[in-house]
Amino acid sequence: MTETIDQATQTELEAAAFRRLVAHLQERTDTQNIDLMNLAGFCRNCLAKWYKAAAEDKGLAVDYDQAREHIYGMPYDEWKEKYQK
Repeated sequence: MTETIDQATQTELEAAAFRRLVAHLQERTDTQNIDLMNLAGFCRNCLAKWYKAAAEDKGLAVDYDQAREHIYGMPYDEWKEKYQK
């Protein structure tokens, strides 16, 4: 039997899945953005752009660098220096 999920719970579940995806990508620094793009059609930068767009939809001022830092877990230039091959 499938339980009906209310909208608030649905949003909570989606947010939890998003947070887990971001944490996973922060842990998997060996996975390059180009590999993600080739295999999945999106990368960390795409997630940052989507995050920024969602903030703007809510009337919040989040710039691209802030969004990338949220997704990468550090400033983008630092991540590039440490992990980009």
